[in-house]
Amino acid sequence: IMRKYFILFYWLLFSLKIFISWGCSNQKLKIQDAQSQNVEFLIQQAKQLWEQRSDSSSVIKANYILGLVNEVEKNDKEIINMYSRSLFFQGMFLEYDKKKKDSLFLKGAEVAKYSVLNDSLFKSTFNRTIGDDEFKIISALSIAPKELVPSMYWWAKNKLWYLNNKPAIERINHRELLEVIMHRIIALEPDYLYGGPYRFFGLLYTRIPGLKLNQSETYFNQSLASNPEFLGNAVLMAEFYHQKAGNREKFHKTLQDVVNYDIAQYPELLTDNLFFQNKAAKLLESESSLFE
Repeated sequence: IMRKYFILFYWLLFSLKIFISWGCSNQKLKIQDAQSQNVEFLIQQAKQLWEQRSDSSSVIKANYILGLVNEVEKNDKEIINMYSRSLFFQGMFLEYDKKKKDSLFLKGAEVAKYSVLNDSLFKSTFNRTIGDDEFKIISALSIAPKELVPSMYWWAKNKLWYLNNKPAIERINHRELLEVIMHRIIALEPDYLYGGPYRFFGLLYTRIPGLKLNQSETYFNQSLASNPEFLGNAVLMAEFYHQKAGNREKFHKTLQDVVNYDIAQYPELLTDNLFFQNKAAKLLESESSLFE
């Protein structure tokens, strides 16, 4: 109820501004036009807050606004992708309570999943495929169009982090879905988000029992080779691969190099790299306990 009042308040405020600016003219603004412009106003506010995400409160505010807009514009891919990514960021860097982190990752996954499953091209493929729903979803994902890459990525990324601390059987049960999504992204846009699909597989293959760890190493090395300037590739390789492989020296050196890295070299990555630097420092503080 409060969310509906919030949206109504913003709509009335924006409509009032338009009415005042038009003075006593006889022009009339259609309600749907006002709503559309109000949504755009909220989106711009969320974008500005996202750009200020070095301030944790800005991310939380952005997610609140995006959540409101998403209730009105459920099929807007720009909103959905921004919302899913921002939810992940909050869960990854700003929240420390495990239940709250999981709630953010799950919400991010569900929002992005909705976008994919309700895309017209995806539904067309799904409807002409023979089999049960699970098979039809996997089949449609395997040939999904390039425009679905962001939604598919944040669906899988949020889902994996949600499953990260769940029983191994849950990750095993979702393995095929996650692999199909990321292999499709590699086929369409392998360098998405600074080697994101390779980074994803590097993490995934440390969390599935029975797999050889060198698969994880191979994927992490691919992400590092293509995008060494994105510190997330090195930090996650240390956190997941080096830790599981027992490579304490490499773990320490990798993270120390991250901490000492001059993040001003790449202004476009400044905020993300800052958060990964902070994560690297915290992992170094926990090094002794992680290698007991």
